[in-house]
Amino acid sequence: MTRLTGTGRDTLNYPDRGATRRRPLPAGYHHLHHRTPIGHGREVFEAAGAAVREFRMHRATGASVRADGPAVPGARVEVGLGVGRLRITVPCEVIWVPDAPDRAGFAYGTRAGHPESGEESFLVELAEDGTVWFEVTAFSRPAAWYTRLGGPLVPVLQLGYARLLGRHLRRLAAAA
Repeated sequence: MTRLTGTGRDTLNYPDRGATRRRPLPAGYHHLHHRTPIGHGREVFEAAGAAVREFRMHRATGASVRADGPAVPGARVEVGLGVGRLRITVPCEVIWVPDAPDRAGFAYGTRAGHPESGEESFLVELAEDGTVWFEVTAFSRPAAWYTRLGGPLVPVLQLGYARLLGRHLRRLAAAA
């Protein structure tokens, strides 16, 4: 696959790299946290983790994804959202992946040209009782005129997309 570099969109457009890994999230941004159960057991966890790392969860929602490969730190990702003339491509970079046997997923940060500025993590966790949880954590603020114009609607859309990801990941994990 062609590397997604050299496009003029290679720099992160926010200073708080890696901040979705810790709490509290940085001030000055809208914060999002969504957590939902998606199944039970190691098999569901493994299937869900693979679907997240390979961007199949995002693609299942109808988003297009161009990536350097699976989610590893430094990987460039471009996600296409919307339809027709309203479709936008948002450039991101994978910032971190969890390093634990019962956690899988990644966090990506926005690069120059993204309509938002911030970071979002998509994590799957296998709890001690066997419940498999999907969690989205994000901090963001507008970086384009149309997201500033969207004002309070943007966080509502972000939460709706997080919920949609959870529903599709539940289906993908159950099918494995």
